[in-house]
Amino acid sequence: MKSKNVKTEKAKPPSLADRLDAFFFNVAELALFTGRFFKSFLKPPYEFSQLMKQSFIVGNNSLSLVGVTAFIIGLVFTMQSKPTLARFGAESWLPAMIAVSMIREIVPVITALICAGKVGSGIGAELASMRVTEQIDAMEVAGAKPFHYLIVTRILSTTLMLPILVIFADAIALFGSYVGVNIQGGNTSLVLFYTDAMHAVDYIDLLPAFIKTFFFGFAIGLVGCYQGYNSNSGTEGVGKSANSSVVIASLLIFIIDLIAVQITTVFEK
Repeated sequence: MKSKNVKTEKAKPPSLADRLDAFFFNVAELALFTGRFFKSFLKPPYEFSQLMKQSFIVGNNSLSLVGVTAFIIGLVFTMQSKPTLARFGAESWLPAMIAVSMIREIVPVITALICAGKVGSGIGAELASMRVTEQIDAMEVAGAKPFHYLIVTRILSTTLMLPILVIFADAIALFGSYVGVNIQGGNTSLVLFYTDAMHAVDYIDLLPAFIKTFFFGFAIGLVGCYQGYNSNSGTEGVGKSANSSVVIASLLIFIIDLIAVQITTVFEK
């Protein structure tokens, strides 16, 4: 028997126009999803018990990782900066420099990225698996209002918990910096170190850094919920939703941080 040669046509990669269409379509869908969230947020029922549960999950799952990362960042940043400042005789400025840089920029962004990778991906995968197994459809049929129960509570939990995690990480990062100072031959007390560090921090350093963490948390929860709630690619979509949640949330964190820096600069003038 003669074997027949079967020619298989390779799928053409999407063109630039197709990519732009998909991008703007996703942006529009995300904007509508955001509007639906605010509309549902203001209407009952208010799922306080589920909100507390999700807030505990977000905080408990991220607390240890955030704490260890903040301690290492403070320790390493201090050990790298101290020799450079010593060359110029400005070693006494080390606590102030560490405090301002950690509180204003490094700790909020790093903590948000950690939560995007851990919490955002978890939310996206969880909701995508519920969509694939038709649990969300069953809730809609039963009239349980899954958007209130699943989406609103998760977005609010990430929005409220990320600032708390950042405050915790700030304290741990400064303690790591204190350890770094004393490892390299220093003899500074903990009270003196924190006094010198916080003396250099002003309200213009604290308020913008604190306020933007709410937007970081909102972006993480919003993207994770959007990707998971709208997953429609079967079991393969679970992995795609988790991956997309991390990538898009991380990008939004940098964009929000850039905008916050520009606004802060205007008020500082």
